[in-house]
Amino acid sequence: MVGAAIAAAAAALAGTAQEPPATDQRAVVWAVGDGGDGSLAARRMAARIARDRPDRFLYLGDVYDTGTAAEFRRNYEPSYGRLKRITEPTSGNHDWPNRHTGYLPYWRRAKGRPQRYWYSFRLGGWQVLSLNSEAAHGAGSPQLRWLRERLREPGTCRLAFAHRPRFAAAGLHGDSPDMSAVWNTLRGHTRIVLGAHEHSLQRMRRRDGMTQYVAGAGGSILYSMGRDRRLAFGRAKVTGALRIVLEPGRATLEFRTSSGALLDRSRAACRPPGEAL
Repeated sequence: MVGAAIAAAAAALAGTAQEPPATDQRAVVWAVGDGGDGSLAARRMAARIARDRPDRFLYLGDVYDTGTAAEFRRNYEPSYGRLKRITEPTSGNHDWPNRHTGYLPYWRRAKGRPQRYWYSFRLGGWQVLSLNSEAAHGAGSPQLRWLRERLREPGTCRLAFAHRPRFAAAGLHGDSPDMSAVWNTLRGHTRIVLGAHEHSLQRMRRRDGMTQYVAGAGGSILYSMGRDRRLAFGRAKVTGALRIVLEPGRATLEFRTSSGALLDRSRAACRPPGEAL
C-alpha cells in the first residue's frame, strides 16, 4: 500500500498520467470547494450541480478535517462523490497532510489513473490549468516551470484554479501573498482564476487582466466576510457554487445557491489559444 502511494505521488508530480480529451464544444462546468464536510448542505449543493448535467466539475479542495481516507469515504463520497467521474480536483490545505492515504488513492480509484498534483486540459475552447497551492509554487519550483511551459502558446482563453486564492476579502484567511509568483506568471495569459479557502462567494474586481473568483461555500462551514473595496460581488453565510459556461472566445460565470437562485452573473472575453495579438 505504501509503495503504491509513493508511485502514485511520483506519477502525479511528473505529470505522466493521461489528460482528458480536448474539446472546443460549449461546455458547462461547476466549481466549488470546502464542501467535504458530510453535511446536508453539501449534499443539496451537489444534487443541484448533478441535476444540471455538467460536462466537468472542478473541486477546489478540502475534505475535513485532515483529508483521511475515512473522511473521503464518510464526508465527501455521499455528497460530491456522485460527480467523481467528471471531477477535476485540486488539493486543499486540509487534504495535504494525509494526501498519500486520502487524496491520491481516492482520486486514483475514482478516475482509474494516478492523480497528478498539477495538470491541464482543454475544454470548451479554453485551456484549464489545475494548480496546487499546497505544493511548492514559488520561483524556481517544478510547478512554476511546468506552468510557464503551458503558457507559451499565445492567447488568453485560460482558466486556472487552485485551493488558495491570491486575492480574497477576509473572512478567516484573506489574501495568499505566497501565491503572487503564480499570479504573476498567469498575467497576460489568463482571464479567469478560481480559488476557495475562504468559505464564501466572491468575485474580485478585474486585476492585471484577470478576475479572481472565490467559491469556498460548498458545505455548511461558512464564514462571515469583511468589507473590501476590491470586491465586485460578495456573499457570505450561504451555500453556493460557481456555474461556468465555456465557449471559444468567451465565458459566462454565475454564482448560484443550492436552490438554484442566481446571485451574480459576469462574463469574460478572451483570445483563443494560438491566436497572437
